[in-house]
Amino acid sequence: MIRGAIFDADGTLLDSMPVWDTLAEDYLRSLGIEPAEKLSERFRSFSLEQSAAYYRTVYRVSLRTEEIVDGVKRMLAAFYRERAPLKPGAAEFLRELRENGIGLCIATATDRKLIEAALSRLGLSELFSGIFTCASVGKSKEEPDIYRAAQERLGTDKKDTWVFEDAYHAAETAKRDGFSVAAVFDPSEKRQEQLCRISDVYIRAFREWLPFRAESFC
Repeated sequence: MIRGAIFDADGTLLDSMPVWDTLAEDYLRSLGIEPAEKLSERFRSFSLEQSAAYYRTVYRVSLRTEEIVDGVKRMLAAFYRERAPLKPGAAEFLRELRENGIGLCIATATDRKLIEAALSRLGLSELFSGIFTCASVGKSKEEPDIYRAAQERLGTDKKDTWVFEDAYHAAETAKRDGFSVAAVFDPSEKRQEQLCRISDVYIRAFREWLPFRAESFC
């Protein structure tokens, strides 16, 4: 039975992973510098401050670290505020969940203000009981704290609370902690076979799950 649903944002509800894949290069191009390499893989584990240090050292960007970080944040804010698109069928799927009395929360590694801006523009803010971020709980999705916090807000039993994720490592964390997991396909995740194997439901496209049937999540 499904009584509560916890959704990741980027790659799960929002078709936003492409902007993250090119953000490092796009920032350099905004300064008139053509990157000599693909930076997304190199920057995957970098903080913004570490990325700024790399720009300054390798690409001789003369801006201060704080200025670089602010510039990247402004680019991201504009994307979420103006353009970040939903996955097809996601809005309808969310609304049908709420119409069936299922509580919804967001659990994301992305800055809360960015997600709030996107949800507000898309007219979906009122559907969610809360937005939890890795920063707000102080743990990455390698630990289950973010899902536990969202579950507590929903007031549901863990066995009736489903986690919707596109990333294998996050889905594996939720599954290991006793949540039911719905995997959502996104091409940015290369471990689709492993993701499918550990998940209780595999969603290739939200449109394929409309109209919503609660018995599909039992």
